[in-house]
Amino acid sequence: MTLLGYALSSEEHRPAELIQHARLAEQAGFSFALISDHYHPWTDRQGQSSFVWSVLGALSQATSSIQLGTGVTCPTMRIHPAIIAQAAATAATLLPGRFFLGVGTGENLNEHILGEAWPAHDLRLARLEEAVTVLRLLWQGGTQTHRGTYYTVEQARIYTLPQEPIPLMMAASGPKTAAVAGRLADGFIGTSPEREMLEAYGSAGGTGPKYGQMTVCWAANEQEARQTALEWWPNAGLPGELSQELPLPAHFAQVAKLVDEKTLTKRVVCGPDSAHYRAMIDKYAEAGYDHIYLHQVGPDQAGFLKFCQQELLPHYQ
Repeated sequence: MTLLGYALSSEEHRPAELIQHARLAEQAGFSFALISDHYHPWTDRQGQSSFVWSVLGALSQATSSIQLGTGVTCPTMRIHPAIIAQAAATAATLLPGRFFLGVGTGENLNEHILGEAWPAHDLRLARLEEAVTVLRLLWQGGTQTHRGTYYTVEQARIYTLPQEPIPLMMAASGPKTAAVAGRLADGFIGTSPEREMLEAYGSAGGTGPKYGQMTVCWAANEQEARQTALEWWPNAGLPGELSQELPLPAHFAQVAKLVDEKTLTKRVVCGPDSAHYRAMIDKYAEAGYDHIYLHQVGPDQAGFLKFCQQELLPHYQ
């Protein structure tokens, strides 16, 4: 069965708006949502980037049934994994049975801010593996010490722990990281319908839920949607590893000038035709994703959620 979820875009919306969007998504019938965890937006036009842990606290009181996860948190540079362990434990306590922590190797855009050099991918992945060890160690409860290659934890104890274990999902954009997710995580997060990554995840032992982010832009007509997508989310058209390597929103804006509508709409479903959305959802499902969450680009979240309630959710929930 394919479940549909909703993306709460911290880069585009202020905290109060995110809370309202989560309420509307729950009312529309979405069973889960992922919220992005950034220090910077991708471009200045997007304009926002609130602290995800504060917003999650508010979301715990504003919603009652929708499952919430971070999509995704980097627990390796900007914030020490011992602090992420405490933050996630608190969130899971406020959201009993409906919180998961999504983790990934991060982007230079967010992680360079403390002045530490941006590592090569193999080092970022090694740090993430050790960070997961720290997270799971502290979630066991009791006083814990860890002295590793990258992180030290001295006699730390998380006193406020949820009654149930915290599910940990891992994001990957390539088969090597997907294989690590298969070994270490409780589930997988991806952003494209590529079967290769899900096969790597499964071959390494991964059996948990597989979350796929699908970027879309609903509007009353397709041309309006295309223009909105190009204005607000041109970074969806950037190739390769640029999204991990560029350090500033200004750099993304400069490179995004090379992205045109035709390039962008190969990756972003645009317009009001539900058949186009369902075709892409089915493509993700055929690749192996069982949880597909929709990121609506731009300001009109209410219109999109109404569209989903009427045209998409009845086919998948």
